Amino acid sequence: MTIVLQATGLTKSFHQRTILHGVSFSVNEGETTVIIGPSGSGKTTLLRCLNWLETPEAGTILLRGESIGRDASGRELPEAVLARQRSRIGFVFQRFNLFAHLSALDNVAIGPQRVLGLSPKEARERARVELARVHLASHVDKRPSQLSGGQQQRVAIARTLAMQPDLILFDEPTSALDPELVTEVVDVMRELAQTGLTMVAVTHEMRFARSAANRVVFMDNGAVIEEGTPEQIFDTSTNERTRRFLAHLQE
Repeated sequence: MTIVLQATGLTKSFHQRTILHGVSFSVNEGETTVIIGPSGSGKTTLLRCLNWLETPEAGTILLRGESIGRDASGRELPEAVLARQRSRIGFVFQRFNLFAHLSALDNVAIGPQRVLGLSPKEARERARVELARVHLASHVDKRPSQLSGGQQQRVAIARTLAMQPDLILFDEPTSALDPELVTEVVDVMRELAQTGLTMVAVTHEMRFARSAANRVVFMDNGAVIEEGTPEQIFDTSTNERTRRFLAHLQE
């Protein structure tokens, strides 16, 4: 099995408080990994370190064998190199971060055109394909203000897909949505997982974790406590901390 991304010994602190305690983590080709755990356990910080949006104090990250953020001797990489690396690791945020003055089509096309160097025609053609993939083919000309929260998040997912990254990180992509809009985003993520897209998702949507994940990682207090298949984590876990967390969700 091919490892797309390998993190080893990641440590990150904020204001003298350690958020990640030497976390090691790998992402396999074509798999969906779901990270669960209580608020404040370091899940989002881990994702942001994987994409070098946060700089870990210690540890290494390899993307298909290439060192992310620092070279082999530990020196920070030039910003141009880091930007190229980031373009290979998609990131879907809690908030949609769309350009309010652009249509859905242009929101998706702008990255491939400006970062990947596609012509405007090629970028817009790719954008149409990816918007159709998230079931928004009839909304390509609408601006964000004309779309629901769920539709805006799906535009954000299409924008990430259009960059054709090696993997996509999802940081609680449904947390900013009204409950009735959550399902449409989760369904799209489930469809993408079924196509063999390489995905890492931090989420509280346990139904998605059960049905779509190949691997579930449970984090607490900045450390990986347990990882395994959905069945191992949800049904047969022998770890007391994992079991207490899942029992709390069912209350």
